[in-house]
Amino acid sequence: MKKILKNISILAITLAPHAALAQLVSPATPGGLSTESLENTIGTILNAVLGLVGVIALGVILYGGFRWMTAAGNEEAVGEAKKIITAGVIGLIIVIVAWAVVSFVITTVV
Repeated sequence: MKKILKNISILAITLAPHAALAQLVSPATPGGLSTESLENTIGTILNAVLGLVGVIALGVILYGGFRWMTAAGNEEAVGEAKKIITAGVIGLIIVIVAWAVVSFVITTVV
């Protein structure tokens, strides 16, 4: 019983400050909708997606490097790691070129 009371007390003390973080939304706020154009919205989404794909490509390169480091001299494993790194670099180049094209098109359209 003491353990349950202790846990409830700790939980209440921990969560008590969170109630003070609540605030009212001003009625002048239009509901979170922006007035951006469709082109800006599409550009923002594409930049976010290309950024995520770029991070994934860097992860593939790091994975290939890890495979190479753990190959322990096995030529077959080293060759496979080189293929992974090459694929990651090609993917990263494609992402950079795609980002450049999207940026050019968005700045030209907008």
